[in-house]
Amino acid sequence: MQQIGRGAEANLYLECGKLVKHRIKKEYRICEIDIRIRKSRTKREAKLLERAGELISVPRVFETDSAEKIVMEFVEGKTVKEFMGSADDKEVKKISEKIGGYIRKLHEGGIVHNDLTTSNMIIRGGKLVFIDFGLGVFSKRLEEQAMDLVVLKKSLRAAHTERFEPIWESILAGYGQDREIECRIKTIEKRVRYA
Repeated sequence: MQQIGRGAEANLYLECGKLVKHRIKKEYRICEIDIRIRKSRTKREAKLLERAGELISVPRVFETDSAEKIVMEFVEGKTVKEFMGSADDKEVKKISEKIGGYIRKLHEGGIVHNDLTTSNMIIRGGKLVFIDFGLGVFSKRLEEQAMDLVVLKKSLRAAHTERFEPIWESILAGYGQDREIECRIKTIEKRVRYA
């Protein structure tokens, strides 16, 4: 098993062409509570991936260990972050609209990703794939859906500074120019700005 990534919540390994996401034991937590938290988050992520897979392209789940790991499809390709760094304006607009459409499908399906960044999106064979639903939740609440987009907007501004405006506008166009969610995004940004 070859380690290919390390995060705050889990380590990623490549084994026999599959991705193994192994949740890290937290020594500062009481053992029973730690097991319960890891088990709950692992089960939730597996369910989110299965449900999201009915709506958009995501890695397929092969196996779930109740407390520690998810074995899923390893998605080879280029992250959208890498792609946007070298693509022309027309390609960036097209993929941005696709991102917006994918997010809309998730939200309509009652899924909030909660970690939308261009590093958590991969282009495989010309097709967009969303990954890492570790912070995701099932919710149809407008507030949580708008916050999902605020997180993405903030990450875009940091990662794609020079192209931020056209990328963001194209994502909103792909999402469907939803006035209600756009107003809620502005409300959230005002709260954050003055907190």
